[in-house]
Amino acid sequence: MLEVNNINVYYGPIHAIKGVSFTVNEGEIVSLIGANGAGKSTILKTVSGLLRTKTGGITFMGEDISSAKAHKLVHKGLAQVPEGRRIFLRMSVRENLEMGAYTQHEVTHANLDDVYARFPILKERSRQVAGTLSGGEQQMLAMGRAMMSHPKLLMLDEPSMGLAPILVEQVFDIIRVFHDMGTTILLVEQNASMALAHADRAYVLETGRVTLSGTGAELASSEEIKKAYLGG
Repeated sequence: MLEVNNINVYYGPIHAIKGVSFTVNEGEIVSLIGANGAGKSTILKTVSGLLRTKTGGITFMGEDISSAKAHKLVHKGLAQVPEGRRIFLRMSVRENLEMGAYTQHEVTHANLDDVYARFPILKERSRQVAGTLSGGEQQMLAMGRAMMSHPKLLMLDEPSMGLAPILVEQVFDIIRVFHDMGTTILLVEQNASMALAHADRAYVLETGRVTLSGTGAELASSEEIKKAYLGG
């Protein structure tokens, strides 16, 4: 579904991503793990058209999207839940969800009902101003908003950041539900233990390079990974 081939991304003179390649097959959960500053979020921004690679290319559903604009990619079935959630704080919960469906011809009650079924608290607070929600509720809203576009590939950037442990488990339960619904998922996450527990495959990033890859189970059992990321 997604093929990233030898991308090199710069912030001015800073070489942030260095020859990174990876694939995401249809129906998979693929995780990118690594320390803060390893380049995980930069990769997602490049895939979603917010940044450009100097070399290589990015293919989505067999089409080269290396130069595609971000809003065009949403129409093609690629959605991203950004780090920090980035909800519209002064709009209501329902208005935020409706913004997620701008690629659809119309926002049907079925669209909203499906999200409300996954996130009952959002239905209860549909008229509430989004900025007054708790951090966990805002994360649910960001995920629900992304699902309103019916993405083929959902990219999640640090969905557990800043959340209490019990909410982290809820977020990953929701990720699993989305996956069971048929959504392919590319997950960027600092919580390596949770990411590897849910991933079919994973890639480890260090200072802009992929240093290890394998199944979630293989990497979770790796002594190197245990020492670096799992506190082993």
